[in-house]
Amino acid sequence: MRTTAPRPGPDLAGLGRLLLVVAALVAAGLGAVLATAAPAGAHAALTDSDPKRGAVVAKAPEQVSLTFSEKVAMSDGSVRVLDPAGKRADTGKTTDLGSTTYGVKLKPGLPDGTFTVAYQVVSADSHPIAGAFTFSIGAPSDTKVALPDQEVGGGLVGKLYDTARYLAYAGFIVVVGGAAFVLGCWPRGAGVRPLQRLVVSGWLALTGATLATLLLRAPYTGSGKLADAFDLAKLGDVLQTKTGAALVSRLLLLAAAALFIAVLFGAYDKREDPKEKRDLAFGLAVGGGVVAIGIAATWALAEHASTGIQAGLAMPVDVLHLIAVAVWLGGVVALLLCLYRAPLIDASAVRRFSAVAFGSVIALAATGLYQSWRQVGSWTALVETDYGQLLLIKIGLVVVLVGIASVSRRWTGRIIAEAGGLAPEAAATAVVEQRTGTVGAKNSAAAKSATTKATTAKGATTKKKPVAVAHSSKTGVAASVDTDDRADDRADGGKAGAKTGAKDGGDDKRAAQLARQRAAVDAAREKRVRDADPHRSGLRRSVLAEVGVAVVLLAVTTALTSTEPGRTEEEAKNAVSSAPRTAGPVKIKIPFDTGGQDGKGTVRLELDPGRTGSNDLHVYATRPNGSAFDIPEVKIAFTLKAKDVGPLPVAPDRIATGHWSASGVQIPMAGDWKVAVTVRTSDIDQVTLDKNVQIG
Repeated sequence: MRTTAPRPGPDLAGLGRLLLVVAALVAAGLGAVLATAAPAGAHAALTDSDPKRGAVVAKAPEQVSLTFSEKVAMSDGSVRVLDPAGKRADTGKTTDLGSTTYGVKLKPGLPDGTFTVAYQVVSADSHPIAGAFTFSIGAPSDTKVALPDQEVGGGLVGKLYDTARYLAYAGFIVVVGGAAFVLGCWPRGAGVRPLQRLVVSGWLALTGATLATLLLRAPYTGSGKLADAFDLAKLGDVLQTKTGAALVSRLLLLAAAALFIAVLFGAYDKREDPKEKRDLAFGLAVGGGVVAIGIAATWALAEHASTGIQAGLAMPVDVLHLIAVAVWLGGVVALLLCLYRAPLIDASAVRRFSAVAFGSVIALAATGLYQSWRQVGSWTALVETDYGQLLLIKIGLVVVLVGIASVSRRWTGRIIAEAGGLAPEAAATAVVEQRTGTVGAKNSAAAKSATTKATTAKGATTKKKPVAVAHSSKTGVAASVDTDDRADDRADGGKAGAKTGAKDGGDDKRAAQLARQRAAVDAAREKRVRDADPHRSGLRRSVLAEVGVAVVLLAVTTALTSTEPGRTEEEAKNAVSSAPRTAGPVKIKIPFDTGGQDGKGTVRLELDPGRTGSNDLHVYATRPNGSAFDIPEVKIAFTLKAKDVGPLPVAPDRIATGHWSASGVQIPMAGDWKVAVTVRTSDIDQVTLDKNVQIG
């Protein structure tokens, strides 16, 4: 009697396909956006300086001081002060002035003119920052200083460094999540060799990426030249930094992780006594957990969590966040591998992982909410800063991922619901026979006969390894079959058959070929059993979609860790907006035409010094041929729409032909001001023109 497998409800199948399409579209769209995105900024920002940006001082100061939003790593030469001719005006010695302020002494006898302050330092969260500003002594002047166009941390070195960081995160997720899946969810003896290869590959990726990051650290934070990666002196300097110490600590912990992996897939797998296995499992769980927490801490101690507000709380929260991500997404990758490689899936393993994944999502949401508040700081920063926008993308991806995971849980529920009345593997074979017809049935029978003969031949001299029987009436789901042991039996049986063939006919080559054919038939039969399982196929599709979205999510997360937090970016903007922005007068040139006879000309305005506070205003009117234009009236008004200030009217006095002036023009705050100019050329001919200009 043949058994027909029940088909899943159309709601699950349709929803699963829809989510796959949505996941693919989201991945493609985000991939295009991220591929064209500009390099992300670093995480510390210059919030103040003395002299201030654009300031004009009466005499040369003794030193220039810089204040950042967080602690930075600074060495001699990190701050350079250049005179108008481009020559060094500082002594080269930098000093820590306390808190987040640093200074550099200036040489005596400096000339008047515009000086350029250029800095390149490393923020406390390991990312390099660079910038420049000017101030003037006596009066502004022209300057010959030319700063490099390439952004620090960019170029080929920046791309390689970011790639290594992505691979490090991915390797950590696979190692921790895959090992947790094997230890806590997957039954022993149920085909763990694919999982072993997965975990080992993750370990290799994490180790290689950590070594690459350590070597690239010097050029990434310094010159940007790839050759510096092999400079031992610069590598020694890196090892003395907080980031270098964290990377070396990660390598030492990875050595301990290698021992853990060897025991997990070695001694633990060979234990037969249940009590011994439980004791060893407990030891592995504790030891592996400590190693995983230690590796996660190497990120928390050197990056975002180690700086800013509430660092003492943020670091353990960041560690918990990383562990939750690894257990969830790494477990999803391991489950997907089992769905494709293992002949049969144990329902209890799927149920246990479903519970673990649910707990990980809860921990991920809680820790992520705290991290978002800490790094963004305000609702405006959530939408107006690069960090906030990337965070919104990440939240959207997590929502999509949770939606796909809910479909996976529904497939899991169907699997678990049918796990109670499970029958032998023959029932699953019947499904295959029904779908493939007579040829499939003959192939299955031939495979069974070949395997039986081979095993009988081996049994005369060797004890047969135990094989757990499948327990799924319709699907082949919820079984514990050691594919490695079955493969060993087939191989050993094939060898026995080959020996028998050699004795009968002396044709060893023919016997080996028959053994390979029998193994191939068995493998094909197992694949047909897997593909005939509707529940397994549905779960496979949804988990594959989860992995696809997770790959994009990891890319966005890596970009987030390289982007200046919204809270810091807003602090920097506020600091810049409160400082003078120009070192000279603001000049505006506006052509006009009142429409009457002799009504064309040009108005030129000069606002000196062009900053907040009191200013002198000069207005010049000229005809098209450049001569002075003695127009009857000119009026000016200033409006700052962003702050709802103005219009502030100004009525300049006539000084000479075509020249008007007003003193004490007050600009109350910095911003993008609209300057409206009203020109009257006769009793009836008048026009008002406006132009926006940055004052401040």
